[in-house]
Amino acid sequence: MAKRAYNIPNMLTYARIVAVPLIVVCFFVNGELQSSDFARWTAFWLFAVASITDFLDGYLARIWKQTSNIGRMLDPIADKLLVSSVLLLLAADQTIAGWTLWAAIIILCREILVSGLREYLAALKVSVPVTRIAKWKTTAQMVALGFLLVGHAGDNIFIYTTETGIGLLWVSALLTIYTGYDYFRAGLKHVVDEE
Repeated sequence: MAKRAYNIPNMLTYARIVAVPLIVVCFFVNGELQSSDFARWTAFWLFAVASITDFLDGYLARIWKQTSNIGRMLDPIADKLLVSSVLLLLAADQTIAGWTLWAAIIILCREILVSGLREYLAALKVSVPVTRIAKWKTTAQMVALGFLLVGHAGDNIFIYTTETGIGLLWVSALLTIYTGYDYFRAGLKHVVDEE
């Protein structure tokens, strides 16, 4: 068990969890929320590497036959910690503001609702597999958050960096609604059947 806990796929998951506070620290200088260009680019690269580990840990676990209970448990937790903390950080520094906050709220609510559903269904020994469109949703979400983390620091290179991130955030919010509905439609029949 201890050997499986420290295999490479799990180490990548642990690294993703460790990346969360490091990304947040990039936005804090002297205890205040600030985001210099250097801090934004640093946060972006940390986030980009963490996002790549999200793909790699599951892929490597499957091809190397190194799946483990701790990996299955921590992988979705690491994903939700990463996405949620970055959304909250971007809302706090007002990169995400106004109507765009609704896109962030949709994404956060779906993550919490699907986690609750999965936990309930796991107790019933029912598995809800990740769909292809859910993977597209995650990709759109990660790309959107990458653009938004760079924010105004990237506007010097590509003038529409922030706008592109906001547009992609709305795309991922719409995909979030669709995939959330898909999960609940598949899961709720088990809830109804139990009663």
